[in-house]
Amino acid sequence: MASNFTITSTFKLRSGNEMPIFGLGVAATSDCYEACKVALQHGYRLIDTAQYYFNEEQVGKAVRDSGLPKEEVFVTTKIFSSDHGYENTKAAIDKSLSKLNISYIDLFLIHDPKSGKQKRLETYKALLEAKQAGKVRAVGVSNYSGRHMDEIKEAGYEMPSVNQIELHPFCQQKEITAYDNAHGVVTQAFCPLARARFDNPVIQEIAQKYHKESAQILLRWSIQRGFAPIPKSSQPARIKSNADIYDFVISQEDMAKINALDKGKAGSISWNPVDAA
Repeated sequence: MASNFTITSTFKLRSGNEMPIFGLGVAATSDCYEACKVALQHGYRLIDTAQYYFNEEQVGKAVRDSGLPKEEVFVTTKIFSSDHGYENTKAAIDKSLSKLNISYIDLFLIHDPKSGKQKRLETYKALLEAKQAGKVRAVGVSNYSGRHMDEIKEAGYEMPSVNQIELHPFCQQKEITAYDNAHGVVTQAFCPLARARFDNPVIQEIAQKYHKESAQILLRWSIQRGFAPIPKSSQPARIKSNADIYDFVISQEDMAKINALDKGKAGSISWNPVDAA
């Protein structure tokens, strides 16, 4: 990806619609209305929620109250493994549409692969049918490895538009991102701030060099690598500063230093079920 992007830059998904490369995550945030409102006021155009977060109503209200046309705000939600299956998924899609109170969902993800192959494929089929019906614009997955996505390919279904995984300098999931790149799947990064692991001396040194905060270095690294980070915050000042990453470029030398911080899955700091059977 070119380095001269802005907060309005997007990825063209295989579904044909465009997804902002940067957005707000609202995981484990029961009261996210104000966070979403602040984010939308300061240029964010993507909100990432999930049925498991129990805050879809607040996300939808923030989108409606923003005054922005729905076409300008990209809304993602997800279905958790305990609700997988064809009929369950069809009902869950309608439930999310009702809670969000929007006419369509821009991206619907399978939240995790823990339900097993049969239910994964049933769920994916139901999501594709919802896309054909206009309820969903794009279909994707989360926490999937290449093996899980091979199931989709072998079943003859179109490949996911997005694979959302834990992704930051300490857990770069190289095999999965390489698979995504090879198959035209956009890699979206959750936990891009590694849960505020800002004490790393390499990150601190680079932050000082560019006169930026450590969080801004982590996010800039992510988008320069071609990922789509969705940092989470409920603090207005942090939401604003997380988006202040468009006036500098990390050099190739410094990118290499950050790349060298990878510890593989041992560097994971979140729920990371990419090895599910």
